[in-house]
Amino acid sequence: MLYSMNLKISGREAVVVGGGRVAQRKVQGLLYAKARVTVISPDLTDGLLGLAETGQIIWKPKHFSGEDLEGALIIIAATNDRGTNLSVKKYAAATQLVNIADDPEESDFQVPSVVKRGKLNIAVSTSGASPILAKKICVQLEQMFDQQYESYLDFLASSRKEIKATVKDEGAKRKLLRELANESFLVADQREERFHRLLEEAVREEGR
Repeated sequence: MLYSMNLKISGREAVVVGGGRVAQRKVQGLLYAKARVTVISPDLTDGLLGLAETGQIIWKPKHFSGEDLEGALIIIAATNDRGTNLSVKKYAAATQLVNIADDPEESDFQVPSVVKRGKLNIAVSTSGASPILAKKICVQLEQMFDQQYESYLDFLASSRKEIKATVKDEGAKRKLLRELANESFLVADQREERFHRLLEEAVREEGR
């Protein structure tokens, strides 16, 4: 069984063993999360080479050896050689998290397909049964949760802070937060004005 979570890896060390297209996808996800990425591979795709040349990743142009894993929190084995991938798992410490791109059963974690809409992240996993199906589901979710959710989540985040700083009564806070999660706020043209009217009303009620 898997334990689902969102892991904060900003500034943490990540090692990707492999320099092909699969490795490139893994690296892009790690960079999105602001990890410090080192790639171990004699050769790189053009995309990875560009990241190395601009200093976004560290590239060690060599074959994998055990000392390459030192200091890493996240390790991804993404070569086209199963023996090398399993060797990465063998040399990893018990405190390091390893993903073998082509072997979910031997991995400590799996990387789900993700739909991103600003602060909204929807992860889809089939526990390794069918990555193709996971991607298909993500396409459907992208249609359900379109680009307007980006500004809506920004609005919810800022409004939540304002409610917590302004409203003292816990019941009134929950009522406001439930109201903001209503779909009518998602599609509203003047959601800020509507929110502040509700907030002012809640503050007046507290003052009575």
